[in-house]
Amino acid sequence: MDVILNNSSGQPFYEQIVQQVKRLIQTGRLQEGDPLPSMRQLAKDLRVSVITTKRAYEELEQAGYLCSVAGRGSFAAHPGRDQVRREQDQRLDQHLEAAAAIAREAGIPRQQLLERLGKWYEEEN
Repeated sequence: MDVILNNSSGQPFYEQIVQQVKRLIQTGRLQEGDPLPSMRQLAKDLRVSVITTKRAYEELEQAGYLCSVAGRGSFAAHPGRDQVRREQDQRLDQHLEAAAAIAREAGIPRQQLLERLGKWYEEEN
């Protein structure tokens, strides 16, 4: 599983694990039913405590992104579309808020910011 922790991000390791696993599932790189490493194995691979991976797995399970089966392990699950959409909307709002703050600090007019956003949106399609 491709999880990379950033020591200098200021974000707790368990949150980094949660966000990255969610993105792997949302983008289809982890399919529903795919096995995840055990908490101990992931802790060893990432060089963090088992408590860190346990907390991440618990949050993922509560959010519907992980299903644990006693004696078998943990597996990727796909939460409902509404849950995924709410989380994507929240991420988008955070990025747009940051972009708006930077634009205000730089003195970029609202219309110019909207034009630039439109440019980036069209480039991706």
